[in-house]
Amino acid sequence: MPLQTRYEPVRAKQLLNPVKAPSMPFDWSINPYRGCQHGCSFCYARSTHAFLGMEADDTFQHHILYKDNAPEALQAQVKRMLRAKGGRSRLGRIAIGTATDPYQPLEGRLKLTRQCLEVLAAYRLPVSITTRSPLILRDIDLLRKLPGSSVNISLNTLDKRIWRSFEPMSPAPAQRIKALQGLRKEGIEAGIFMAPILPFLTDHAEDMEQVVEQAAEAKACFVMGSVLRLNTAEVKSWFFGTLREAYPRLVGSYADWYGHSATAPKAYREQIRSQLARLLERVGIPAYLPEIGTKSTQAESPEDDKPVQLAFALDL
Repeated sequence: MPLQTRYEPVRAKQLLNPVKAPSMPFDWSINPYRGCQHGCSFCYARSTHAFLGMEADDTFQHHILYKDNAPEALQAQVKRMLRAKGGRSRLGRIAIGTATDPYQPLEGRLKLTRQCLEVLAAYRLPVSITTRSPLILRDIDLLRKLPGSSVNISLNTLDKRIWRSFEPMSPAPAQRIKALQGLRKEGIEAGIFMAPILPFLTDHAEDMEQVVEQAAEAKACFVMGSVLRLNTAEVKSWFFGTLREAYPRLVGSYADWYGHSATAPKAYREQIRSQLARLLERVGIPAYLPEIGTKSTQAESPEDDKPVQLAFALDL
């Protein structure tokens, strides 16, 4: 019997969370939701449920916490920061969707992400948004008011079986490509976040080529790639459970690489980086290095205030 989804409101003292990691090209993150209805088996944010004393299994997908005072808390925090010494410069770069998808299905009803964008638009604060959902097209009117902003559409494969196995409730790959097309037609800076690249599944040259070609047809401004990272025991356990069910022949290979490590071997990651760079060079799309969020040396360096600087890459 399928689990019923429970939605629980929580109060947030603040919405902007400081990001201390020097490798991340943003200073603050906003996540209106905890838990995600998309239920991706590789999602590193599953561990956030464990921090709250909840299970990181199906509970992550079916017990969604939402910050019902998100826009009010954000506005109050922004006002305080603008009044403080340093003012606008203290706010730096802001990212939405670093933990769970800000456009998961519940957003269609609650509109918390939209209300947060309204606050940012009022203060003309640019933002980087990462999502798998075409629901973001609803907010194009606000994105136009946020100069210097960018959107990362997460898409790691066009293979329907792989997509359904690891992202059971996320929008179909074709819908994400249409979302990218829609954003670009409206002049919104947007591209593909090809993550996570799954070893032995989505890393074949022809599979990556299909995604890159679709991105090029959609006029993507950039493509970023990042290999699967299993950063906690909770995430690793859930991912291996999915792998055993959908692709049992690969369990041994994954155990060799991820059994005692969060990442795939460095030589493999460098190989994938080079493979993706060659594909992007061929179609003329700028490449971004996941660790630093900047273009590869084959492309021109962006100006300091370009929206592409707000794009980021995490091993999701």
